[in-house]
Amino acid sequence: MPHFTWLPANQASTEDVEAVFASGGARTCRCQAMKVPGWIWRDTTQEQRDVALLEQTACGSTGPTSGLIGYVDGEAAGWVAVEPRENYPRLWSRKQAWTRMDPELEGVWSVTCFVVRKGSRRSGLTYELAGATVEYGEQVGARVLEGYPIEPAPGRSVIWDEASVGLLQVFLEAGYEVVASPTLRRRVVRRRLGDRP
Repeated sequence: MPHFTWLPANQASTEDVEAVFASGGARTCRCQAMKVPGWIWRDTTQEQRDVALLEQTACGSTGPTSGLIGYVDGEAAGWVAVEPRENYPRLWSRKQAWTRMDPELEGVWSVTCFVVRKGSRRSGLTYELAGATVEYGEQVGARVLEGYPIEPAPGRSVIWDEASVGLLQVFLEAGYEVVASPTLRRRVVRRRLGDRP
């Protein structure tokens, strides 16, 4: 059985971050879609996104950081973005009401993106990463974890990059619950942590 471990990205190496983001849509987006105030492809260059990811992960520092790196048998294989909700300007600039649910609710951390390195896909790694968000959330004192997954229609599949926000089942397995269904496929899920109300 492969052995899964994880680290906050600031405790990982830049090389590990780069290895996870080396292919697919992650190579160009660099987990900036929810971080850029405007439209990512119009308002940023590739160089700006490359630099922003490494600044946000803060590898080799005491943090804060922007996500977790997952390892399979010691090799960097996946990423999940998890930060305080206020760090995602595009969640607040969108017109859809669901992106601004309970704006006064304190201690909400958003789980916005999953990346799995080629060669490690279809191995259940996103489930492991979603579970890691719960453990990490407890460590950093988050009150609520919030995700924005999609739920494909029965019998329908999604391409990997489309599923970067996570699939509903992945979050449910980690103990999240659906709190809103704003579109046919989009769900908003939350998990409350600890004994905090």
